[in-house]
Amino acid sequence: MKNITAVAGRDTFINCRVIGYPYYSIKWYKDLLLLPDNHRQVVFENGTLKLMDVQKGMDEGEYLCSVLIQPQLSISQSVHVTVKVPPLIQPFEFPPASIGQLLYIPCVVSSGDMPIRITWRKDGQVILSGSGVTIESKEFMSSLQISSVSLKHNGNYTCIASNDAATVSRERQLIVRVPPRFVVQPNNQDGIYGKAGVLNCSVDGYPPPKVVWKHAKGSGNPQQYHPVPLTGRIQILPNSSLLIRHVLEEDIGYYLCQASNGVGTDISKSMFLTVKIPAMITSHPNTTIAIKGQAKELNCTARGERPIIIRWEKGDTVIDPDRNVRYAIATKDNGDEVISTLKLKPADRGDSVFFSCHAINSYGEDRGLIQLTVQEPPDPPELEIREVKARSMNLRWTQRFDGNSIITGFDIEYKNKSDSWDFKQSTRNISPTINQANIVDLHPASVYSIRMYSFNKIGRSEPSKELTISTEEAAPDGPPMDVTLQPVTSQSIQVTWKAPKKELQNGVIRGYQIGYRENSPGSNGQYSIVEMKATGDSEVYTLDNLKKFAQYGVVVQAFNRAGTGPSSSEINATTLEDVPSQPPENVRALSITSDVAVISWSEPPRSTLNGVLKGYRVVFWSLYTDGEWGEMQNITTARERAELRGMEKFTNYSVQVLAYTQAGDGVRSNVLHIQTKEDIPGPPAGIKAVPSSASSVVVSWLPPTKPNGVIRKYTIFCSSPGSGQPAPSEYETSPEQLFYRIAHLNRGQQYMLWVAAVTSAGRGNISEKVTIEPAGKAPAKIISFGGTVTTPWMKDVCLPCNSVGEPAPAVKWTKDSDDSAIPVTVDGHRQIQANGTLILRSVKAEDSGYYTCTATNTWGFDTIIVNLLVQVPPDQPRLTVSKTSASSITLAWIPGDNGGSSIRGFVLQYSVDNSEEWKDVFITSTERSFKLESLKCGTWYKVKLAAKNSVGAGRISEIIEAKTHGREPSFNKDQHLFTHINSTHARLNLQGWNSGGCPVLAIVLEYRPKGTWVWQSLRANYSSEIFLMELREATWYELRMKACNSAGCGNETMQFATLDYDGSTIPPIKSAQGEGDDVKKLFTIACPVILATLGVALLVVVRKKRKEKRLKRLRDAKSLAEMLISKNNRSFDTPVKGPPQGPRLHIDIPRVQLLIEDKEGIKQIGDDKATIPVTDTEFNQAVNPQSFCTGVSLHHPALIQNTGPLIDMSDIRPGTNPVSRKSVKSAHSTRNRYSSQWTLTKCQASTPARTLTSDWRTVGSQHGITVTESDSYSASLSQDTDKGRNSMVSTESASSTYEELARAYEHAKLEEQLQHAKFEITECFISDSSSDQMTMGTNENADSMTSMSTPSEPGICRFTASPPKPLDSDRGKSVAVPIPHRANKSDYCNLPLYMKSETFFRKPDLHDPCPVVPPREASVRNLARAYHTQARHLTLDPSSKASTVPHGNAATTTLPQRTPAMPGSASAAAAAAPAAPPSTEPTTAPSAEPRLPPHTKMGGSRDSLLEMSTSGIGRSQKQGAGAYSKSYTLV
Repeated sequence: MKNITAVAGRDTFINCRVIGYPYYSIKWYKDLLLLPDNHRQVVFENGTLKLMDVQKGMDEGEYLCSVLIQPQLSISQSVHVTVKVPPLIQPFEFPPASIGQLLYIPCVVSSGDMPIRITWRKDGQVILSGSGVTIESKEFMSSLQISSVSLKHNGNYTCIASNDAATVSRERQLIVRVPPRFVVQPNNQDGIYGKAGVLNCSVDGYPPPKVVWKHAKGSGNPQQYHPVPLTGRIQILPNSSLLIRHVLEEDIGYYLCQASNGVGTDISKSMFLTVKIPAMITSHPNTTIAIKGQAKELNCTARGERPIIIRWEKGDTVIDPDRNVRYAIATKDNGDEVISTLKLKPADRGDSVFFSCHAINSYGEDRGLIQLTVQEPPDPPELEIREVKARSMNLRWTQRFDGNSIITGFDIEYKNKSDSWDFKQSTRNISPTINQANIVDLHPASVYSIRMYSFNKIGRSEPSKELTISTEEAAPDGPPMDVTLQPVTSQSIQVTWKAPKKELQNGVIRGYQIGYRENSPGSNGQYSIVEMKATGDSEVYTLDNLKKFAQYGVVVQAFNRAGTGPSSSEINATTLEDVPSQPPENVRALSITSDVAVISWSEPPRSTLNGVLKGYRVVFWSLYTDGEWGEMQNITTARERAELRGMEKFTNYSVQVLAYTQAGDGVRSNVLHIQTKEDIPGPPAGIKAVPSSASSVVVSWLPPTKPNGVIRKYTIFCSSPGSGQPAPSEYETSPEQLFYRIAHLNRGQQYMLWVAAVTSAGRGNISEKVTIEPAGKAPAKIISFGGTVTTPWMKDVCLPCNSVGEPAPAVKWTKDSDDSAIPVTVDGHRQIQANGTLILRSVKAEDSGYYTCTATNTWGFDTIIVNLLVQVPPDQPRLTVSKTSASSITLAWIPGDNGGSSIRGFVLQYSVDNSEEWKDVFITSTERSFKLESLKCGTWYKVKLAAKNSVGAGRISEIIEAKTHGREPSFNKDQHLFTHINSTHARLNLQGWNSGGCPVLAIVLEYRPKGTWVWQSLRANYSSEIFLMELREATWYELRMKACNSAGCGNETMQFATLDYDGSTIPPIKSAQGEGDDVKKLFTIACPVILATLGVALLVVVRKKRKEKRLKRLRDAKSLAEMLISKNNRSFDTPVKGPPQGPRLHIDIPRVQLLIEDKEGIKQIGDDKATIPVTDTEFNQAVNPQSFCTGVSLHHPALIQNTGPLIDMSDIRPGTNPVSRKSVKSAHSTRNRYSSQWTLTKCQASTPARTLTSDWRTVGSQHGITVTESDSYSASLSQDTDKGRNSMVSTESASSTYEELARAYEHAKLEEQLQHAKFEITECFISDSSSDQMTMGTNENADSMTSMSTPSEPGICRFTASPPKPLDSDRGKSVAVPIPHRANKSDYCNLPLYMKSETFFRKPDLHDPCPVVPPREASVRNLARAYHTQARHLTLDPSSKASTVPHGNAATTTLPQRTPAMPGSASAAAAAAPAAPPSTEPTTAPSAEPRLPPHTKMGGSRDSLLEMSTSGIGRSQKQGAGAYSKSYTLV
């Protein structure tokens, strides 16, 4: 531990730090004594020792710190404390000193450790030598010596003593006293009367002397001085001088300046003050009055030191009588004063100014102001019209000049414009404090003249300028007349009335307000107001959306621009009855027997009857196990209970109850389901018995048509009439088994068999009895039954064909197709089980038809026919809007085809136009209209509808849009918005807002002072007045209003100005021309330029990106086309004989799909039949395989019906054929709603492919023959264009086709026949989608067609890609001529060239019209040629003979030498020869090579195909030629 030095008298701390743990105690010792041993010592727990008020002798020494670290072990350390004593200075003082005295001051240290250092300081600074101060220091003392004291020695002196312990100091002040003396002595001086004067006197000394001024009045020797009173006018300055702020005459005399400070004797000095008088105006009138035209004198008196000059001024102009004879000046002396007089001869209005007289001498000048007021009669007031109303007007005037006399009153005179002022009316003695007045009791719409006078005590003014005003219209004083009410519907009343009497209209009637209120108990009694414009003397208005069967009171008021007149007397009317809006309550059903049920209910709430209750109707229908509904029945009763009799046994029924009034049936109750009780079953629906061996037979049966319960078992009866047994044998089977083998019978003996079903109620009626005899040789027999099988689509269906016979028969299934039967092929969709059952998986509409099962063995065969009916979702309804109102939309619809199952209801969906939140409404199957209520007023709605049957929901109708009545609010400019404006408030009347037929929800007002940025907002109700408060006075404001209702918002802007503080108006704001205008002009010019530049730049970027995308698609298309050629076989949907021939190609246009394929043909079998596939055998019949390539298009037209769409793709996918249903029921005979058009080609000894063309076809229209130089493609409607579009790429050919289609569309849309068609062309695509992908049928895909646009009339709308007109005859080479026909089995053509194998690609030759290209290039080049090469459209009369058509210099045009069979043609098929060059005569027979008739019209791109199709048509139609074309089909 380090030694410590402590300062005596202070506290000291000694620390004993211990490092380590644990330790038990810390103790301090001094001289072996344990501390503390006195009150000045403290030991803290942490080992610190505190010594307080340290003493040198007692506390100095060794200190020991001992730490006990173990019970018997301690450690210690010592520290030595040394105590130092600080110095102590004895007190000393400075005695009072005077200048020149000697001064000695000692500073003695009485205690402290040596050595001690003593120093002196003056005012904190070290005392320097040469300052007259000497310092002598000894061991413990130091003295300060001043040999001659002066003022500079004044200050604070400090003695400082220090040693090793501390430094101490003691400070005292030395004050040196000096007697007073004059620095500046007073001298005699002059003072000017009224001005400030200073009597100089300045002294110094220490302490600072005190100065006293004394005054002795009079100019003689001063006798006695008196102290000068120090007031605000007389003050002593800091330098001891005397200040007199305004010298007066009484200040003349002697002044004595005396100073003293207690040192030495006082000093003093006297002086004399003389006062000089400047020129002064002593008397003049401040104000005086003169009468205009009379003389007037003005007097002015002055005094002061002479000489005095007096000058007169008028305003700022000196009056010179010599120059203005109307003025004269006279001056005279009066003792010590001078009087000057100014004469005015006479006084004039211009003399109403300030006159001044100026008095001037050597010591100053003075001026006296005289205000002269010349009084006269006032000027006439300036009159203005503040406001004109119907019967009053508000005037405001401004009194410009009052004649210098207080206005005592005003007079107002007014008269009719046509009268003289002798017939005036007056308002007199108007108070002069008023500057505006209201003139009342005027007549509306009259013209008045107004003038005004003002008065003062001098007289009356001249009349003011005459004003002319016209009073406004007034609110009508009479109500509308002859008000009548006529109920129209259950929610509307028609109000009729006539205008008020002419003399009470008070202006032009602008419209009427109709107030109506419900007068039934519980209503609030408040009127609802609607407004309409006036149309004439008689008016009609219909009140809508009223309560049903409720009494209403109606009043009518007329209004014009001025306001609304009195209302008519209230008259009452009751709305018509309506159907009840709620069903009966507490509906219950109870089954009593197998054919009787009891239904009970309670009355609906009275408030929902909407009329007088006439009775109740119970509606019920049966629900069969196959999902079909029975016939809907109903009974009517006035009671709240009904008994249903004659119901089918053990059948589920749906029951609904409704109440009805005079207006009709109300809302039905929720469907209640009930099942009748079981009963004995009916007889089995059929029975068969066949021999299966020499001792056994098999009997089979059908379940009862009416089982009347759950079949528990079947009982089979067998009796032999010749056996002598009285009772038949009985056999039992389970309810699932519908056949039974009876063995152990006798050969050659006849047996009678019959069957009965058994339920829990007992055994039912027996079937027919059949007779059978066992046989050794059992021919094939089918024990299953034929008939009709109905099933929903997408289900698996089993068609049983169980057979017996010896040997076991072979079973074969076929499906009828027109006049032939096609064997059923087993694949993933069809399966034939070992027992002969045919299973069809996920059946579609095309699976409907007649299926024949044939069982054959060596002894015979047997067949059954099953008619399969596949039920599909119903067709889309045709939805229309029949009526709209402000809150409702009434819809009507015509259902489409029911899909083979009765429609169970409709789902109506609607939403606001700009929203996708659809709301659903479920509607019963019997409804054909529906009213959407509680809609927003003036709002567009989207609506769509779908029907539902047992299969599911059908396709949704087209979305239609409808708008409820009403529009956004608008402001009527004729209505006054501001009813009152002052300097800080404005009152607005919002009745000028026209609601637009929809209630105004809110009105928002924003206003701001013109030229500022911040808007203040305010929200108001439609019917309320509103105040704008805390406005700035005399300020123009901008106001904008926004009124909103459910239909939208209307805006209105205007400006208004507050009045000035005195109620006056402010002038309009003029637009200031300044630097801002240049900026605005520059901004106005620059904005359009910048926007145009940005638009051009954006267009360039978009076009560049489109070009890049198109080039990429072209590259992808080339690769795709090469890939398609390299592909081999592909599976197809419709089975035909023979292997697949090659790939197929989809060209997909949105809403249209072209299908190029190589194997399917379709025959037209009539307007009510679908198309069927044909075999390759039929396909190749009567085809010359060497020299021609013709195309045949086969169409299946859509069924013409006004209740559904033209095309239903719900069951069709590209690559599949819709197949007809031969329906047993007549209801299904007209259900076909499909349309397809297929074109097949076969190319032999190839003819070059040219171009893909298209034409128009409308169902039911006349058709001609289109001769086209082209390959032939089949077209089918695209089902899922959105999915296809994602996987499509474009080709040059497709792009070219798009351009051709676009050009053709421009021509086609001009045709009159297309005025109802809808078109949309976007782009062509090529896809390599597989048949499996394209034929997957789901409801999802079906729904994708719901947005497809359809023509408003039946038919298929198409357009033709017509090429330009040919320029020379060379283009007539190798023209394929498809001949119109009704497609027989032999009328087909081969595939296009590029679809064949490499062996068909040869070098081009003039005599070979089908040039060859390399395989990889074949597809692309032929596609390009197919789309780009120009084609000719010719119309041909099929019955005409061969002829030639001259074209240019060409002698002939060679046509294909192939004529398919037609009705009426010479032969069914003919041989064909290669096409000849243009200059070669045809070598084939005329019948085999038809030529164009002379009247044939050749068309190019500008020729309408419709025109071409009508020339030469009549005879072809008579022969029954089917519609034929190469085309795209757009629906």
